[in-house]
Amino acid sequence: MAEDLRFELSILATVQGFYQKLMRDSLGGDVPIPAGLDEDALRHSEGELPETLSRMYRWLHLLDMAITPAMLRQALTPETDSEVAEALLRYFVRRRAPSDVNRDKTDLIATFLYRHPRVPGQWQQSGYGLDGALPLSPFEIALIEILADTDVPSLPEEHVQLLRRFDPLREEASRFHDFNALMDSGIVGRVRELKQWLDSSFYHPGVLATVAAYNAAFGAKFDALFAKALTEIKQFGQALEEMGGTILSTVDGVEVTVEHVAAIEQQEMLQADYTSTLEKFRRVSRLKKELDRRPPIRRSLMTPASRAARPGGGAAAAAKAARVAPGSVPLPAPVFQPPAITAHQISAEEGKLRRVEESIRVFVRVADPKYRQVVPMRFFNLTLTVPEADAYSATFLEEKTLRADVARSLIRLVSVSARISTELEELKRSQSMSSLWKLHADAVVVLLDMAGTTIEEAGSVAKQAEQGGAGVAAKTIHESVQKLRTRSDAAVKTLANVGS
Repeated sequence: MAEDLRFELSILATVQGFYQKLMRDSLGGDVPIPAGLDEDALRHSEGELPETLSRMYRWLHLLDMAITPAMLRQALTPETDSEVAEALLRYFVRRRAPSDVNRDKTDLIATFLYRHPRVPGQWQQSGYGLDGALPLSPFEIALIEILADTDVPSLPEEHVQLLRRFDPLREEASRFHDFNALMDSGIVGRVRELKQWLDSSFYHPGVLATVAAYNAAFGAKFDALFAKALTEIKQFGQALEEMGGTILSTVDGVEVTVEHVAAIEQQEMLQADYTSTLEKFRRVSRLKKELDRRPPIRRSLMTPASRAARPGGGAAAAAKAARVAPGSVPLPAPVFQPPAITAHQISAEEGKLRRVEESIRVFVRVADPKYRQVVPMRFFNLTLTVPEADAYSATFLEEKTLRADVARSLIRLVSVSARISTELEELKRSQSMSSLWKLHADAVVVLLDMAGTTIEEAGSVAKQAEQGGAGVAAKTIHESVQKLRTRSDAAVKTLANVGS
């Protein structure tokens, strides 16, 4: 009996030493140890073991109230001795306090032991029992040995069923390729709820082994996707800053600035307290969605001519270069390459284009033949060529023929040009409202990208028409392509001036 008490006291002494160092690092000084619980007194407490143990437990419980799971996570580093982590696990499993904090601490200690085995790769080894059934996992066997002197709870059948949900959840987590999708899935909350349902069974070696393996796999996926999303957000911030902007977007009614984004520390967030950090992760996800929908204006879309038209370009730039000291060559400004336009943006714009096509088609078909080539739009009159008007009133658009391909190409070219003109007018009218003009500027960026694709596809149809002897049809496509190119060039210049 005395031997068991001494072993238990040695566990608590190890925990106390770890806690003392943790508190020293957090507070910048030592926390006074109660009389009789210092290292020297513990070595000479043979006759007072029960009382010493009782006092030590009360002292450690007090320290537990000051130490958050985030502090414990930060204190457990790859340099932490495995024996210290094992002593912490024994302490928390013996305690089994019915609280989320105690469970979270036990959870992260077991996961730490799983991530840092004494022998690299030892948890991945597996084999078969003599009856052909899968034996216990190596990590569960190790936990059973660590907790051999601890009264662990039994595992009722309903909790065995709950435990079987972790493998499908682990498989689900492995399929995520986007941080927003992971956060929207609710998997974080589902797993946390599942851990709560396990109640006191959570401290069973089989549960801890299963949960630790899931945590390690999910954590690796989460960290990678978060790092990717944060990198893209910081790139958005860099792009906006290069263009002289300061406000990236608005999330939950709060403006997010370039400075806010630059201040986000990836590792700090990953190591912070779970409860507060989860909401921060959600805000990062919402910010990423907003930026995916409305990315900063692309510098790469600016032509050399449009860059020269910006303040500080052209003659002004030449004058500035003349003042550079002889022999010094200014380094070229880095060109920002933002992330690609998202599928969501393309899909949203396709819907707008279909509505524009339909409105033009309705007007052309019902208007007086004398006036059908001048379509009234919201801010301007859209002038159509005769072939373009004929294409909108054509009844053979569903055919798989060359004439149908030509008509569809003309309709697409006109519709994209009309959408660009509309957004440019909106852009000019909203220059005094930064968030609003950015919305329209981003729409123009998407349309310019779509215009490039549309021109390329129309060129392919024109080539087929020429090869098929339909030179007139090819000529009409080339004329419409030129109109769209002219409109696109005007859009690029406008973006250059607005973004300067």
